[in-house]
This record gives sequence, C-alpha cells and structure tokens, in this order.
Amino acid sequence: MLSYQHAYHAGNLADLHKHALLATALEYLTRKDKPLSYLETHAGRGLYSLDSAEAAKTGEARAGILRAEAQGWLAPDHPLVAALAQVRRSYGPQAYPGSPLIAAHFLRRGDAAHLAELHPAEHDALSAVAGFASLHRQDGFQMAQAVCPPTPRRGMILIDPSYEVKADYAAIPRQIGLIARKWNVGVIALWYPILTDNRHAPMLDALTQAHPGALRSEVAFAPARPGHSMVGSGMWILNAPFSLAEEAARLEALFRKNA
Repeated sequence: MLSYQHAYHAGNLADLHKHALLATALEYLTRKDKPLSYLETHAGRGLYSLDSAEAAKTGEARAGILRAEAQGWLAPDHPLVAALAQVRRSYGPQAYPGSPLIAAHFLRRGDAAHLAELHPAEHDALSAVAGFASLHRQDGFQMAQAVCPPTPRRGMILIDPSYEVKADYAAIPRQIGLIARKWNVGVIALWYPILTDNRHAPMLDALTQAHPGALRSEVAFAPARPGHSMVGSGMWILNAPFSLAEEAARLEALFRKNA
C-alpha cells in the first residue's frame, strides 16, 4: 500500500517528539571529527509546507510545531531549532523539514547518506531537495539490508514506516535484528505511533526482549480530531548516543505538562 501522505501530518506532535530526538542525536554524533553514515528506510518527500491545503485540512501542525514554537517548548539553542531555521532560510517561513533535511543540516563533507522512498511522487519530491544523499526507490528494509554495514561504519539509521500495513509491526523486530547483527555499532532508531488499540505493544515486547539496553521514549497527547486513533508517539533507540536519555526525559515531562 502506498496511500500514506505525510503532508497532512507534517509538524504534528509526533513529528516534534521524533525530530527533537533525531536532531539531538545527530548533533551529538557530529561533534566528533569522524565521518558517519545516515540511513532512512522511509524518507518521505523531505520538505513540507505548513500553509499547504493538506496541513490546513488537519490542523496538526498548528497543534504541533507551531504551538511549540509559540510557547517556547524548545530552547533557542536546541538542535531542532537550528535545523528549522536553516530550512526556512532556504525555502521560506512556512517550510518544515522532514527527517532527511533535518539530517542534511548536521551532515558534513565526508559523511554519507542513504535515503529510501518507494512512493513514486514522494520519491520525485525527495529527489528535488536531497542532492546530498544516495536515493533508493525501493523497499526501505531491502535498502538497509543491502547497505549495512555502511561506509563509514559509524552512524545512524532512522526507521519510520507509515504502518499502513499491520504486518509491519510483526516484521520490524526481525528486520532490526538483522540490521543490528550486520551493524552492531550503528544507532538504530525506530519511530512508532501509539494507537488506542495498543497494537504496537507486542512489537515493543519483542524488541525489549531482544535488546534490553535500548532507550524507549513515549509521549501522550490528545487525538488530533474526533475519532483519530493516534494518542501518542514512541521512539525506540538501540545504541543511543550519550545524553539522549536526558532529552527524552525532558520531552516526556514537557508533553505531560502541555500536550
């Protein structure tokens, strides 16, 4: 299935949680003067507009990143604030970066990036803004299995499926296990939605059993609209960079207070 379009949801509270952690991790990883690889299995289009018809239809950005900026949820020196500022300088004040352009802000000459996106229109849009990366129009897990271990070996992968297919939940622990065996030094980050039926729970149980030392961060928020089943956002991170647990705890407290 290829029906999911993130333009309707860009900048929502789940993006805020995911992207704040991603930017913090990449800022930490790029402090060392050593090259790294950045991989994404489900990259999306890379760039979104918060004043688009899709964003206006759902209002999720107004309740997410726009509210967070207005209320000062992120400190001026937060890594995500820096990435947002760079993207807006390049693409205008209503631009919002997907994770590929957040990564682009931190990646340096000598770093490598591999982005997979199977949806034809999303891949075409990604091609227009992701000249820094090797693009793969294929299943993201197939890309990851082919590329891992990447060169350079140091680095990070973001796994961010749409979960359109319920079978993804059952397949992900095995896919992560394969990646981890091939790339035991890689930071492996998985985003997942928290839905009212808790369908993510067996997946998390399997991941926790296989990788008991991983960082798990979850935040809760009200449904975006009546009947909407997503009530939270989760990030599971294997080999989490130092200090990421501190940022996760800060975000969790922030969401408990405000969301």
